[in-house]
Amino acid sequence: MLKIAPSVLAADFTCLKQEIERVDTADYLHVDVMDGRFVPSISYGPPIIAAIARITPLPLDVHLMVEEPEHLLEEILAAGQGKIDCITVHVEACRHLHRTLQVIKSLKVKAGAALNPATPISYLKYVAPLLDRVLIMTVNPGYGGQDFLWETIPKIKDAIRLLESLDVSKEIEVDGGIDPQTSQLVVAAGAEVLVAGSAIFGATHPHHIIDELRRAGEV
Repeated sequence: MLKIAPSVLAADFTCLKQEIERVDTADYLHVDVMDGRFVPSISYGPPIIAAIARITPLPLDVHLMVEEPEHLLEEILAAGQGKIDCITVHVEACRHLHRTLQVIKSLKVKAGAALNPATPISYLKYVAPLLDRVLIMTVNPGYGGQDFLWETIPKIKDAIRLLESLDVSKEIEVDGGIDPQTSQLVVAAGAEVLVAGSAIFGATHPHHIIDELRRAGEV
C-alpha cells in the first residue's frame, strides 16, 4: 500500500500543533534534520522532534541530512519518545555507512539509506541486508519547495533492479518535488512511500492532497 509522509519542514512553525493536526490522515510525519554542513540549511534538532512526538499520534520518519549522523542517533531516538519508525542517513554523509546502519538497527528502529540525485545506486550493494528503506532524493537536499528532477525517475527503477538482483525487498521512498502530478510518475516507477512538503502543508485542505497522492497508487 502506498504511504504518505508529509514533511514537517514545510509547516508553519508559528502554529506547529495545528499544522500537524491538519495532516493526521497521513501514514508518517517526515522529519528533516539539517546541520548547515552536509546541506546549506539548518532546520531543527532533538528539542523540536520531542515537541512533534508529543503532538502527533503518527510514527516519525526521521531523515538526517547531517555530517557524521552516528553522533546524533541516540539523542534523536530519545527525543522521539517511542514514535520513531525509521531513521534514514545519507550514504554521502557517513564515513562508515555499514557501522552506522548497524547502530540504527541496534536501537530497534528501521534503518534507511538516502542517496542524492547524483549518487549511484551501486553504493547500496554491500549494505542492502541492513536496510529497511531506500530514500531516493528527487531534488538536491537542503531546501523545501524545489522543482522535481525528472532525471531521477530511472534511478527509482535502478534501485528496484539492484535490490531484486540481491534477492532483498526494501521500501522505496522518494523525497523532493512530490505533488499529485509527479506522484503518479514515481509510483509507476516503483515508489512506495511519498514525502511531500509544500504540496501538502501549502494546501488549503491538506487531507484532500493526501487523498489525491494516495490515489496515485491506485492507477
